[in-house]
Amino acid sequence: MIPLRDVIPSRTVPFVTVSIIVLNAAAWILEISMTPRELTQFLKVYGVVPAAFDPITLLTSMFLHGGWSHVIGNMWYLWIFGDNVEDSFGHGRFIVFYLLCGMTAALGQIIMAPTSLLPTIGASGAIAGVMGAYFVLYPRSRVLTLIPIFLFDIVELPAIFLLGFWFLMQLVNAGAVAVTAGTGGGGVAFAAHVAGFLVGVVGVFVFRKREQPPAWEV
Repeated sequence: MIPLRDVIPSRTVPFVTVSIIVLNAAAWILEISMTPRELTQFLKVYGVVPAAFDPITLLTSMFLHGGWSHVIGNMWYLWIFGDNVEDSFGHGRFIVFYLLCGMTAALGQIIMAPTSLLPTIGASGAIAGVMGAYFVLYPRSRVLTLIPIFLFDIVELPAIFLLGFWFLMQLVNAGAVAVTAGTGGGGVAFAAHVAGFLVGVVGVFVFRKREQPPAWEV
């Protein structure tokens, strides 16, 4: 299922969300300008390598990506869900929330694979946190969604169903990776997605503006 847009318009200009997208795009342009050897070394330095952990990489890793589909997919999800969460939190709180989700997600992946020498990169954990916040704040929102089963179909799905299904898939895949790959595998960092989403769900109650109406009134 691929979300295309939600039905809730932004009440303010989401300049933090846009700025994050621009920074990720700039980092991606830097990555593709490197030779394969330079890029490999670059990712080892600025990605999170669990077996050689450097705290600063909790921040730098969330602005790096491993391919076109990785960066485009992440920024697309952020564009759809980030503006409304930024509305609810305020610009300053949203920055702190986003970074906290991303860093906690990376720590979750380290816990799952503490001996791995592969760099973990991507904004997925931070964006999972944004999705978790949206899940709590706007459960009755509807999201126009592309369902690529047999013939492509576009339907409106409740956010609570779409994001709940997404989280369930991440949880199942994280469990499967833990069982089959031990602590040394690479690939998609499902544990980071799970950790980020859960931080987002809980973080709503800390970062939401006090004047923001409860979710059941939205």
